[in-house]
Amino acid sequence: MNSYPLDKTAFKAQTAEEAVKSHAAYYKSLTWQERLRIANYLNSIAYNYPENEPPKMDKTVFKIRSRKLDGI
Repeated sequence: MNSYPLDKTAFKAQTAEEAVKSHAAYYKSLTWQERLRIANYLNSIAYNYPENEPPKMDKTVFKIRSRKLDGI
């Protein structure tokens, strides 16, 4: 997993509204692939799994069944 150290010299005092605008502008300037890579990294941190190895879904919990539709 990549390590992203916190750059403590890049601090800027601002209000919450200013922070939202500047962060939104930054993320909108990224490609969708870069935003997806960031989302993958944040999910791996939040759910504690290796960055490029998400947990497998337990497919034994679900069942496939047909459903009769009335009037069709």
